[in-house]
Amino acid sequence: MRFNIFLYFVLTSNILISQSFEVQGYLIDSETNDPITNVNVLNIDAEILCKTNKLGYFNFSSKKKILELLIIHENYYNFRKIVDIRDTLKLTLRPLSVEIDEIKIIESKYQDFKKISLNDIEETSIYAGKKSEVILIDDISAGLAINNPRLIYNQISGLNIYETDDAGIQLNIGGRGLDPSRSSNFNTRQNGYDISADVLGYPESYYTPPSESLERIEIIRGAASLQYGTQFGGLINFKIKRPSSSTKINIINTIGSNNLFTNYTSLSGTLNKFRYYTFFNSKNGDGFRDNSSFNSKNIYTNLVFDINEKINISTEVTYFTYLAQQAGGLTDRMFNEDPIQSNRTRNWFHVDWLLLNTKLNHKININNHYTISIFGLKAQREALGFRTNRVDQIDALSERDLIIGDFNNFGIETKFISKNHIYQIESISLIGGKYYQSLNNSSQGPGSSAADPNFNFQYEDYPYYIYQSNYTYPNQNIALFGENVFYLKENFSVTPGIRYEYISTQSRGSFRNINLDAAANPIYDTIIFQDQVKDRSFFLTGIGLSYKTAEHEIFANISQNYRSVTFSDISIISPSYMVDPNITDETGNSFDIGIRGKFNNDISYDLSSFQMLYNNRIGFVQRELENGIVKSVRSNIGEAKILGLESLLDFHLSSSLFGNLYRLNYFINTSFIHSEYIHSEENGIIGNEVEFVPNINLKTGFIFQYNNFTSNFQFTHISSQYTDATNAFESNLSGVIGIIPSYSIIDFSSKYHQSKFSLEFGINNLLNTNYFTRRAAGYPGPGIIPSPIRNYYLTFQINI
Repeated sequence: MRFNIFLYFVLTSNILISQSFEVQGYLIDSETNDPITNVNVLNIDAEILCKTNKLGYFNFSSKKKILELLIIHENYYNFRKIVDIRDTLKLTLRPLSVEIDEIKIIESKYQDFKKISLNDIEETSIYAGKKSEVILIDDISAGLAINNPRLIYNQISGLNIYETDDAGIQLNIGGRGLDPSRSSNFNTRQNGYDISADVLGYPESYYTPPSESLERIEIIRGAASLQYGTQFGGLINFKIKRPSSSTKINIINTIGSNNLFTNYTSLSGTLNKFRYYTFFNSKNGDGFRDNSSFNSKNIYTNLVFDINEKINISTEVTYFTYLAQQAGGLTDRMFNEDPIQSNRTRNWFHVDWLLLNTKLNHKININNHYTISIFGLKAQREALGFRTNRVDQIDALSERDLIIGDFNNFGIETKFISKNHIYQIESISLIGGKYYQSLNNSSQGPGSSAADPNFNFQYEDYPYYIYQSNYTYPNQNIALFGENVFYLKENFSVTPGIRYEYISTQSRGSFRNINLDAAANPIYDTIIFQDQVKDRSFFLTGIGLSYKTAEHEIFANISQNYRSVTFSDISIISPSYMVDPNITDETGNSFDIGIRGKFNNDISYDLSSFQMLYNNRIGFVQRELENGIVKSVRSNIGEAKILGLESLLDFHLSSSLFGNLYRLNYFINTSFIHSEYIHSEENGIIGNEVEFVPNINLKTGFIFQYNNFTSNFQFTHISSQYTDATNAFESNLSGVIGIIPSYSIIDFSSKYHQSKFSLEFGINNLLNTNYFTRRAAGYPGPGIIPSPIRNYYLTFQINI
């Protein structure tokens, strides 16, 4: 408690001591040596320091002798460098346009390397000392229209991915032993605000913004819990493209295997003080299995009003809807006979997702900045189908199981960041708070016996359907948090942080307990009412360290984590498993240490090690019931320890082999993880491996570019992994438990691009490997969910 109080006073200290240094220099074109005029010189927080004059000259004052500068110009490669300001600076920018044989060829705006880390400070967020990764979307040739996470996230170490559809409608990623299902173990955000169904009670993300709309994807591992919430996985933040200064129209059409067609159309521009960006995205196709057609639509609008140079207000509206037929799960025998077969013709899934956000962004001055974000969600998820514990059972064409979830939540989050000095030590303080409230409902009961997507309950026709329940979940969350970066030296920082959480989760409702005789007549029928309230409050603490040189950084951090029980853990009835009534919250901590950087522009590297301690881990275990039947039970398994080594090496070979005419990159992304249950009250668990943890996770490939032509070749290998804590190797009748075998996949893509259009072609799963990455306990199963077989796509893009 004393440590928490100490951190509080440290984070709110604001003693100002200033000292200024004069910075001056010239900005010139590396090809012509001509001055580059009227260009903003920024610091690494994207704050404008000054503007070059007609001679390319600039000058400004700084409190630091060494600082990192950023210069962005539409006709040049981005410039980012740590400089010593004692001498007059001579900065050169490399132009994007070159003349060859009187034909103008626009070079790719690709960076030398595809992945970067976040800066210490980004707007009103602190990332110093954290394991952070940024995916630059414009630099990717991976068929963005089909959202293939195996390719988009190919330079993020240790991610475990569910690959279950060939259009990428939903993102399913986990890491370091976390269940990938709908990315529920990450705090998932869009432009900094929550987009999951219910951050506390149901943190599953049924909506993922289309990759064509993204500027970048930010990923911060476990230490993100101090600023963004309690999830073990950390943060995934989708940054949508910002409005452009001039009117631009972007049209992207994609066709592919299984009658796939997608369209992405965006409009962006500026009108006086208003800036805008909007897009429409549609996807439809038949899917790679029978009974797996889909249709989705996504509309997004962002309006920004610049009150003045320091204040702007933005409003975002997102609407997403899709209807998908679900082919159902398979047993191991069925998968080995025909991996893409389907024996479910009446299963459907429907989502409606409406997101709203309004944000005030105020840069008070160069040292003080605050943001206020108000956000809300109104959404519905409907799952309908024939479900049985025996996956190979023929559909009896009787009533179907229907589950409807209604999600209504809103929140407000505010952050204030201040740059100051404390006893001549440079300091950056962040304080913030969040209020979140939700009122959700989940209902389960009989659906129709027809084959169409009719999401209406049929209580009158099937009054004694055995799976009936109706629950309301009023949840509330209040959080206060703070972090402080202390630059003890120019290149060494310490970042302590603290977060206070108050969480109130409630479950009010009832379920029917019905027993039927052999003729399906009721012999017992009663309604059981439940009203549960769970209030808890706690502190999370953490600290990060960072030592930087011009091109290298050593970092380390440790933080506490927490994850509350979700209402899907306690109230949905499934024929394939049961839930322990005593299931409770998960706690733990995560530790990262690593080194990252680059050697000139030839090699980029990110090497790190991590440890995660996981208490009361929730998962599946096999238990023998009183009647002698062995069944999968979702419960708190015990305490788990997960250790890993993660690395990314990216070699820019073109400078040493081909000069500037060609560009060749080779990357290798590896993760080696050891996991173990070190304590459990369950029999036969201690010493077992943790589920969803492949020991080896490898992605490697080449990126080759010649003028406007780019080709990518990637090899992926994932070792085998268990799906339950008992480490069951053989499966059961439902296909829910059992091993996920290792698999290896090859992908290829090529792209030709000009300033006004581009054409891309790709083949995923080039060797047509039969594999699967998921055994689903509920929808879209239960059972094995096969991964896509070989498929192709062709994309044509026009920029106006």
